Amino acid sequence: MSDLDTAIAVDPVVDSPLARSRRSTELTLVVMAALITGAAYTITALGTNAEIPPGIIFFVAILLGLLLCAHVVVRLVARGADGTLLPLAALLHGIGFVMIARLDDELAGLQATWSLIAIAAFVATLLVVQRATDLARYSWLFFFGGAFLLLLPLAPGLGVNINGARIWVSLGPINFQPGEFAKIALAIFFASYLADRRELIAASTWRIGPLHLPEPRYIAPIIMAWGFAVVVMVFQKDLGSSLLFFTLFVVMMWVATERLSYLLIGTVLFAAAAYFSWTQFGHVQTRVDIWLDPWADPLDKGYQIIQSLYGLADGGLTGTGLGRGNPGQVPEAQNDFIFSSIGEEWGLIGATGVLMAFILIVGAGLRIALRTDRTFEKLLAVGLT
Repeated sequence: MSDLDTAIAVDPVVDSPLARSRRSTELTLVVMAALITGAAYTITALGTNAEIPPGIIFFVAILLGLLLCAHVVVRLVARGADGTLLPLAALLHGIGFVMIARLDDELAGLQATWSLIAIAAFVATLLVVQRATDLARYSWLFFFGGAFLLLLPLAPGLGVNINGARIWVSLGPINFQPGEFAKIALAIFFASYLADRRELIAASTWRIGPLHLPEPRYIAPIIMAWGFAVVVMVFQKDLGSSLLFFTLFVVMMWVATERLSYLLIGTVLFAAAAYFSWTQFGHVQTRVDIWLDPWADPLDKGYQIIQSLYGLADGGLTGTGLGRGNPGQVPEAQNDFIFSSIGEEWGLIGATGVLMAFILIVGAGLRIALRTDRTFEKLLAVGLT
């Protein structure tokens, strides 16, 4: 048996009582997530139209069926998986779908289509990739695939400029951001490359002044991959994703090498890049200005933020009630500012619950990283988290 085969041998935890307990917990939480989504959908319809949606039973049945299908596949091929990730993702998806349906019926139909695609992709991934370490064999394929996806919005006839950012691709009635898939692909590439060359990169035999750095030939490919992603996204004016890639790269380097200097260097580089972007790009200056003081231009540049703040204030502690608020007063409420809609109708309690769900997902991802002894799996768990 090869070293790789030994590394990817089936973990005995999958047949343990702990694994069976996780699956039982997952089943209970998945059913609860479906019921909460159905209840929220019904209450929102009552608050908006004063009537129960005619297809609510069918809606809940379809939702529950899809989630149970995903659970069954997890039970069959990933019995040792964390028992909270699927229910938490289902709950957040359900809340998001309810709010999108509340704000835009047409968009809700597209979201339902993407939900079906997401469940199908989830099941297919579990069936095809039964061991995470299998992905490491195709690291460069993921790199080139991620690069292709990043460049796709720049292609004439495919890329669409929405609100100043060219990050969307339009295929008939479907619009999507290929950069979201590129993030996953490049995280896999980073994890594989760093796992293979961890000791060489951590050795830091090359010196520039007081800084001890790894040999350029070992670190150059991953820096080029990261730099390519950031530069492309700057041209697309998707600076949020550029920051995400930067953070992903720095954190994974730190986890792989266990050298605090990478965090410090990354912080300095981020500050320099942020200052450069602020001085060179007008849309960055605008975002910083309205972040610091949206009231300086309340009827134009700061209008969206101010309206969202009013919405959050109206929500108070318990919210105005599902379907009883005015989230449509916020421009693009169904997109970038959907959290303000949640805060308005669900209140501080509901908004905090949504944030806690995200925090629990992060905790689950980091727990998975701590639990494994395999470098690639550890880095991949951190990167995807």
